[in-house]
Amino acid sequence: MTQEHALKIFKSLSDMSRLRIVQSLTQGEMYTELLAERLELTPSTVSFHMKKLEEAGLVISRKEQYYTVYSLNRELLKASLLEVAASESEQIDEQQKREETYRQKVIDTFFEYGKLKSIPVQRKKKRICYELIAGQFVPGKVYSEKELNEIIVQFHEDYCTIRRDMISEGILSRNGNKYMLGNDVVRE
Repeated sequence: MTQEHALKIFKSLSDMSRLRIVQSLTQGEMYTELLAERLELTPSTVSFHMKKLEEAGLVISRKEQYYTVYSLNRELLKASLLEVAASESEQIDEQQKREETYRQKVIDTFFEYGKLKSIPVQRKKKRICYELIAGQFVPGKVYSEKELNEIIVQFHEDYCTIRRDMISEGILSRNGNKYMLGNDVVRE
């Protein structure tokens, strides 16, 4: 069960009439008119609430001659609150897709033929560009300032600004004139 589905279930049960309908259905299958009579509601009100319960998957309907017979989806109701709380969000995948699309758009905008056309002003875009450049560095390897500059200049001639920005962003760490990826301690 996803968090979105769990939310639909909780929303559908947040109404007293729907709770009473679910309670009545625990006794067995019923049709709209019988539920309306038992709960002292109009059949149209019961139909409205049944639609909400069906959308959440709590209730199953089937046609029997002229009537629609409703029953509880007992398998769904057997799920514990712990299972619901541990459910994954579908939005996480969507968010990751949006972020990757944005990242690719930034790269396409600021890079041409493997060169950085201009240094972005916006911090988020700048970081994406710098992370792409950082992909050229070997993790754990200590670079001299000259080695570092030679790699950065392949992307943009303003290697001093890029180097300084990468250090301030935490992409590179520095000790004297020794540089390393990330926040690793640079030892001489």
